[in-house]
Amino acid sequence: MKNIVFLGKSIDNYIAGKNGELDWLDMIPNPDQLDMGYNDLMNEVDAIVMGKTSFETVLGFDIDWPYQKHVFVLSRSLKEIPEQLRGKVTLLYGDEKDILKTIHQKGYLNLYIDGGKVVQNFLKQDLIDELRLTTIPIVLGDGIRLFDVLPKRLEFEHVKTEVFYNQIVQSCYKRKR
Repeated sequence: MKNIVFLGKSIDNYIAGKNGELDWLDMIPNPDQLDMGYNDLMNEVDAIVMGKTSFETVLGFDIDWPYQKHVFVLSRSLKEIPEQLRGKVTLLYGDEKDILKTIHQKGYLNLYIDGGKVVQNFLKQDLIDELRLTTIPIVLGDGIRLFDVLPKRLEFEHVKTEVFYNQIVQSCYKRKR
């Protein structure tokens, strides 16, 4: 069982602008349409866990539902899933450890953990096994932080770093246990 974070971030560790802007994630041209490890991630995981804000952001992209894997949306306020996504998306609410137990009981063991608050809460509970962080060369100065205050230090070991287009830096870390 493994919980993997795969996120783009600014040099100053923001994952979105102060109004949720994500346009800066595509500021470096990608003429070869490199997936930068995304397809490998999707082949490794059984399901995706994201928060309400990430879910609503994806819904707002004006594209077909992009995920082939089942998505678990964590939300206190969301009460139902759009009809076209029933069977593809499940709403959950509760303590992160209980949520994981529920997801694992459904047979989903390797998870992609996505979304600012969700990642922060999973880190607070020491439930993240891998961080795959892609740094875009921009300083946003404000926005939605990747990291929040943690109750204890979490040590990770560097696995690898790749550079794309001589500008985008992706580093992978595994949790030391």
